[in-house]
Amino acid sequence: MFKLSEIKELIKLVDETSVHELEIENEGTRLMIRKPGKSEIVTVQAPVTAPAYTVAPQAAIPNPQAQSDVGHATAGEPKEYASNLHKIVSPMVGTFYSSSSPDTAPYVSIGSKVGDKTTVCIIEAMKLMNELEAEVKGEIVEILAENGQLVEYGQPLFLVKPE
Repeated sequence: MFKLSEIKELIKLVDETSVHELEIENEGTRLMIRKPGKSEIVTVQAPVTAPAYTVAPQAAIPNPQAQSDVGHATAGEPKEYASNLHKIVSPMVGTFYSSSSPDTAPYVSIGSKVGDKTTVCIIEAMKLMNELEAEVKGEIVEILAENGQLVEYGQPLFLVKPE
């Protein structure tokens, strides 16, 4: 087991040298220190002595009565949406934010009326905040992303009932 004073000394040594990663194993305990810009302890792990047991995952059983006009996906299938709804999709990979700051109200909520130039969210990509506009006049019927969620290119974020 490593003593706190030993760990501090190792961090200091890694920080003062050109070494970017240090991994040490001592008496069954493993210590890994990485320096991506600053030193940080990534893992301190003791060995597992008890045997590991795993439980096989159960397959999802689809419930046809749970389907609505919007549709829900089962594992591995893309969601299908009603054809009369307009999907507002993410134009890039990034983090979805429903408001301009954590202490302000979301740009839109379910039932909000939007115009084609109405800002509906922000997508943060590489520290740049990109406002996303509705592109269609109508009413928000579903919000498909959660605040702070990582979203993919082309991923549906909102469903809008066009006017």
